[in-house]
Amino acid sequence: MVPSIDTDEGRIDYTEHGDGGSASTVILLAGFKAPATSWRYQIPSLIRAGHRVIPADLPGHGTAPDLPPGTTMRTRGRLVHALIEKLDLHRAALIGGSMGGNTIWSYVDAYGTGRLRAAVVVDQTPRMLNTPDWMYGFYGYEQDTVDTFFADGIPRTGHGTPIWRRGMRLVRLLAAMGRMDGTLSSPELTLLNDHAKCDWRPTIRSSELPVLFVAGSESEFWPSTHAAAAAALTPHGASTVVSRAGHATNMERPDPFNEAVAEFLASTE
Repeated sequence: MVPSIDTDEGRIDYTEHGDGGSASTVILLAGFKAPATSWRYQIPSLIRAGHRVIPADLPGHGTAPDLPPGTTMRTRGRLVHALIEKLDLHRAALIGGSMGGNTIWSYVDAYGTGRLRAAVVVDQTPRMLNTPDWMYGFYGYEQDTVDTFFADGIPRTGHGTPIWRRGMRLVRLLAAMGRMDGTLSSPELTLLNDHAKCDWRPTIRSSELPVLFVAGSESEFWPSTHAAAAAALTPHGASTVVSRAGHATNMERPDPFNEAVAEFLASTE
């Protein structure tokens, strides 16, 4: 049976891999609706580097129950807090893909960085809305469409390599994600819209947490320059762009992604 944690805001499922006695723990947080298996190409690499690895399914992901009504990004931060507290983790590293990346900032904004040592954010801009002072948001998401752009789901942007032309990148993506229902429930749409409207730049500016921002050079959602722009917000920020990778950077191009993460985490020990 998969270990789980019951909270007032939903059940968290998780698995543990590697050395349970390791001083270094890495929590993996998947993107919107994605299962913890989306990290299948990272777990062996992290274990070889000596980390204890904990991929988590928050509510609405993988083996966890459906997303409860009223779930917001703030809720997701509290769920990460519940996981860290229950497992009594200290100096943990958080790696989050897409929405999982901004879930890290939700946690940091509410609870600080006392139990953390580092973070990795995978192809996620800290602000999805494009404004004059931030042009690294979701393609086409502007002030005049702020209330309608994500009303029915995630819009197609016309950017990135078409999925049917990705070859082995697509094979790896499908193997990691499994079969997923493309329809969105009302709670999922509520969460998606909340995610789109959040601005985590102030949290990043006020944090001294070492963080690596990773971008896919062919991301479907935003320009890869978002990673360097986000890293520039904090004195402990770093960035890298993985070539020939889309939004699912860690699944499409796991080898260069894993190398970048291993080097970064080693630098924060």
